[in-house]
Amino acid sequence: MRLDRLQAALGHTFARRELLRQALTHRSHGAQNNERLEFLGDSLLNCAVAALLFERFDGAREGELSRLRAKLVRQETLAEIAQALELGSHLALGEGEQRSGGQSRPSILADALEAVFAAVYLDAGFEQTSRMIARLYQPLLQQMQPGSANKDAKTALQELLQARRLALPHYVVRATRGEAHAQEFEVECSIPALAISTVGIGASRRAAEQVAAQRAVEQLPQ
Repeated sequence: MRLDRLQAALGHTFARRELLRQALTHRSHGAQNNERLEFLGDSLLNCAVAALLFERFDGAREGELSRLRAKLVRQETLAEIAQALELGSHLALGEGEQRSGGQSRPSILADALEAVFAAVYLDAGFEQTSRMIARLYQPLLQQMQPGSANKDAKTALQELLQARRLALPHYVVRATRGEAHAQEFEVECSIPALAISTVGIGASRRAAEQVAAQRAVEQLPQ
């Protein structure tokens, strides 16, 4: 039943459910794990994202497209998508990884999501896999523009505020949760002049600040 909920979120019902189970099995859990699937999923993701960018930004140069792709396929982005899918709650982890908070570790989440892409490919082919990737990445694609791919969210927000001659945003850590080796930070980004306040959560203070900054960029008036 729990896998039914994940399949609904992915938009794909597996004919071979054992592929999904393997994709969700970390190497700490046993020999039959997701490492080989992760290898395949990484290549599938790069190909699908490259095609999406090529179609969306028909005037962009190769260097700009490469930077955009790097931003979309990096560990942090994959982990954010995995968190939105609640992938961590479905992972099969060894006892040590469970105790250390492996279900929320960005590297484990990112690898598992790539493995899921490979599982879909083996179950239904590349067309189904690319459609699923396109749907999961659509919100991120809508925010991207060539020429700004090398700027992180904090830098982009700072430049947008400076262009409007507004004060820089304030970042405040609102909460820190978890053990020292697997902490989760909650950071607030506020722009008083625009009455904007956003919250970001990440595995580090910097990661949480980036999430909060991106959300603030999305709320800036046009």
